[in-house]
Amino acid sequence: MVFFSLASGSSGNCIYLGTKQTSLLFDAGISAKKIEGYLLSNMIAPESLTGILLTHEHIDHIGGLPVFLKHNPTPLYGTAKTLAGVRKLRGGECIPDELFHPIKPGEEIDFGDVKVTCCPIPHDAGDPVAFSVKAEGRKIGMATDLGMITPEIVSHLSDSDLLYLESNYDRYMLLAGSYPYSLKRRIMGETGHLSNEDSARLVSHVISEKLRYIVLAHLSQENNMPDLAVITMQNELDGIWNYDNVKPKLIVAPRDCPMELLEM
Repeated sequence: MVFFSLASGSSGNCIYLGTKQTSLLFDAGISAKKIEGYLLSNMIAPESLTGILLTHEHIDHIGGLPVFLKHNPTPLYGTAKTLAGVRKLRGGECIPDELFHPIKPGEEIDFGDVKVTCCPIPHDAGDPVAFSVKAEGRKIGMATDLGMITPEIVSHLSDSDLLYLESNYDRYMLLAGSYPYSLKRRIMGETGHLSNEDSARLVSHVISEKLRYIVLAHLSQENNMPDLAVITMQNELDGIWNYDNVKPKLIVAPRDCPMELLEM
């Protein structure tokens, strides 16, 4: 199984996960040209995708879909409200009905050698979800765009070999920054985003000796710095890692280009 983020941040989000039989995208919030180019740079044919799974309908997660699907018809999976948001995009009305596959939070989607489970998350969208994937004896847990940690999220991410987690903002940078107070409240609210400290605390709830990688994702360009996110997570790991094997590798997913391809 291979995994990499094509882009991660408020300007666009997209993740690839693939096995020998199955190729999946999670979100498509960057341009179709970038999606195609980044896939091809890793020897992945865009037209070979098995499906695209959507977390929610915000533009930085679905904005590239109409153009991409025009050239690469691919089944779409998302909650009913998320798919309704896709329809409202410019060009979304032209996407063929047969590509839409509604899912429900808690549902498992069976792609044969890959099993994908979706989990409800607290975010200011219609019916947002996070995804976890089991394939080839490994588990990848993904959770971004959520305002707080819930028991469902902890269960959803537990026992993962790789965690792809939001580490959106440093609280002090956000409070001291130029954003209007209303936006600061939204980001820090229960349906906003996770801070570096929140992300570290989430790891403390789901950590196991299986964990090999932690990818810090959706970092704010204005209210965070990669070094701050890494140091916060590293400090947490230093205090809780009680296993004999090596600590998980920490990786920051870039905002506007692909991360390194990970082979699991």
